[in-house]
Amino acid sequence: MDQKKSYRTAFIFVTILFFLWGLLTVLVDSLIPRLREIFTLSYFQAGMVQFAFFGAYFLLSIPAGYILSKIGYKKGIILGLFTMAAGCLLFWPAASYRIFGVFMLGYFILAGGITILQVAANPYVTILGPEKTASSRLNLSQAFNSLGTAIAPALGALFILSDKVMTSDEIAFMTEAEQRAYYVSEASAVQIPFLGIALFIILIAVVFMFVKLPTVSDKKASNDYGVVLKNKNLILGAIGLFFYVGAEVALGSYMVNYFLNLDLATTVRETPFMRTIAEWILTSGVSVSSDMAVVGVFVTFYWTGAMIGRFIGSYLTKIMNPAKVLSVFAACAIGLIIISNLSVGLVAMWTIIAVGLFNSIMFPTIFSLALDGLGNNKPQGSGVLCTMIVGGAIIPPAYGFLTDTYNFNVALILVMVCYAYILFYGYRHKKTEVAI
Repeated sequence: MDQKKSYRTAFIFVTILFFLWGLLTVLVDSLIPRLREIFTLSYFQAGMVQFAFFGAYFLLSIPAGYILSKIGYKKGIILGLFTMAAGCLLFWPAASYRIFGVFMLGYFILAGGITILQVAANPYVTILGPEKTASSRLNLSQAFNSLGTAIAPALGALFILSDKVMTSDEIAFMTEAEQRAYYVSEASAVQIPFLGIALFIILIAVVFMFVKLPTVSDKKASNDYGVVLKNKNLILGAIGLFFYVGAEVALGSYMVNYFLNLDLATTVRETPFMRTIAEWILTSGVSVSSDMAVVGVFVTFYWTGAMIGRFIGSYLTKIMNPAKVLSVFAACAIGLIIISNLSVGLVAMWTIIAVGLFNSIMFPTIFSLALDGLGNNKPQGSGVLCTMIVGGAIIPPAYGFLTDTYNFNVALILVMVCYAYILFYGYRHKKTEVAI
């Protein structure tokens, strides 16, 4: 009974971390349309913001798995939190001096901290109880991750995208005093939110120093990655995570631009129900808010769908075969993207938003299925899986390139291919289980 209580307490505290990195990951998305205007970036160049962020997963996940095997989950979590805070604090000089490279460095360090947390927290949740319900527990923790991702777009629209960004030509017509005032205003729009987040992260890190987490022995684990890399199920699952993260991030990162391309800001302003939703979040009202802010509000529902779906998915993966649930959700995501691609107006908007609902269970379910049978080598398996979160660095720029070269309709085909592989992985894993 004491062990159950200990596991429950640990689960609650670790789940707080899922919320935190979900909030930060999507808040980064809110900066992309703003950075695109400030630095006059193409869609491809804007996608490189995600390359800096998710590239950290590729470079640091396996080293993080090694570090965890040496220092343990708790110290790994604290290290990850302090690294995240350092990345957020770098946004202050980056915004003050308007240096794009420093922004990229800040993103990379922030992502480095999140990488350590991901490598530690995901497998830690799976071992806080029976292995057969690991997928259900991870879905529940990821539901709170989605709560953070659902809140982030509203915060981004309110604090980061709310005022109009001047073009370089417009700035050139300003007086020197007006330019200084504008740059100070621009800097504070980024600095204040991320400074507050940095202080909050430091507070959480201090709390974790004094929280007692149950020690899960992994002394028998091998640091020879050749052992886990021979596991076919792990490798196929890692590829699935690559495509899932890439698809989810590509849709979330370019959703504002997709909506603007469909001229949905005008539609929102002219549709009473949509206008009411936007004005409920935008305190300044839709008439004076920028088009980015008006449509950016609705990205909240994309991530809210993921949150709702994970709470539902936590139950579904407990009573049903998780691999079967994964296949069905992937098929639904493909269907919704096809409808959005063939539609215009609010139909195109809400069908692409609804993909978030079916994204919900994909990451935790793929993750837990891929770790099946690894036993004490789960930290190493987690390192391999988190490396493939680099899909968020590769797919979005490719999506942006296709949009620049062709259009959003062609780019969405790339996302459908990603979900098609996930459908295959779920179907294959289900068949393998049946065969066993």
